[in-house]
Amino acid sequence: MMRKCHLNTCPVGIATQDKELRKNFKGTPEHVINYFFYVAEELRLIMAQLGFRTLEEMVGQTHKINSNKAVNHYKAKGLDLSSILYRPEAYRKMTVRNTEQQDHNLEEVLDFTILKDSHRALYRKEKMNLAYPIKNTNRTVGAIISNEISKIYGHLGLPEDTLSINFTGSAGQSFGAFGAFGLTFILDGNTNDYLGKGLSGAKLIIKKPAKADFLAENNIIVGNVCMFGAVDGQAYINGIAGERFAVRNSGATAVVEGVGDHCCEYMTGGKVIVLGKTGRNFAAGMSGGIAYVYDPENKFVNGLCNTETIEFEKIYGEDAVDLKTIIAKHVLYTDSKKGAELLADWDTSLKNFIKVMPTEYKKALLRLETEEPMFEELTIA
Repeated sequence: MMRKCHLNTCPVGIATQDKELRKNFKGTPEHVINYFFYVAEELRLIMAQLGFRTLEEMVGQTHKINSNKAVNHYKAKGLDLSSILYRPEAYRKMTVRNTEQQDHNLEEVLDFTILKDSHRALYRKEKMNLAYPIKNTNRTVGAIISNEISKIYGHLGLPEDTLSINFTGSAGQSFGAFGAFGLTFILDGNTNDYLGKGLSGAKLIIKKPAKADFLAENNIIVGNVCMFGAVDGQAYINGIAGERFAVRNSGATAVVEGVGDHCCEYMTGGKVIVLGKTGRNFAAGMSGGIAYVYDPENKFVNGLCNTETIEFEKIYGEDAVDLKTIIAKHVLYTDSKKGAELLADWDTSLKNFIKVMPTEYKKALLRLETEEPMFEELTIA
């Protein structure tokens, strides 16, 4: 009921190894063991009544389900389950349970080629630069590499820019997913959905192809739900992103030149800078982090932003310096014309930026500033 079984913080002391929390459990381990024995015994009785010897035999046997009780129940009166429970003749002759392992065809994925080529960077921490073509069937590029880095070095990963890889083409879904510290992915081209999903420290640079003559700030370059659940890292996107950009972002910094609907939805941390237009419902359920939106026409403030959990602020002091620094990095990495134009007349540009600040997050930061530290600093003589 507490939804904490996976966190080792079970308040009643059952689903935890914490010695203090385990004291909250009033029974004994034998009681829990006994409970599961009784569950198994009752299941065995039900199986015997149905004529099954094993759980595997029960899979798919929908003809054993009495749907009349559900249909006659006052909450589901008239509900017809026959279409769901119907068993075609061909289905009856087939195996309806899992009998073989799924082949994910991972042997030929691009990550294993990169792993082989980047041995010195991954295992000796030597800086390396590599280059590969990429296509939309190359999915989750970077996830396997990041797994290897985390196995060796933990969440801290490698030093910044240890392994820099230049890609050319159209990347598949989840490009840079779970990217670890030390990775820098530079893509001349575009990506599908879920760019930077679960980003964990890597640097992602997406820019329009050098030969392209279209205006980056007017064209979509990455798909939907980019930076979903990102924890740390950076993303610089030379173009527009689809819908639900940075949903549940909890620590990454991202610069993008336009977004669709629902940007920063349920965001809890990090920074998002939008240098162009936004869609509707910006910041819905946003409880943490900061967003900066360039809004010279005041369209964002007047209707496009969901103001239930946020407030607008002017940008000055350290905020202004930080914003300018991040945009300068965006220009450096992507050669963004939009970013360069804003920096060229920065005093005017700054006045047209809006800071989106979650109300409760702001209160929490103020409390942290005013509260006395829990522990006094130790002075070592």
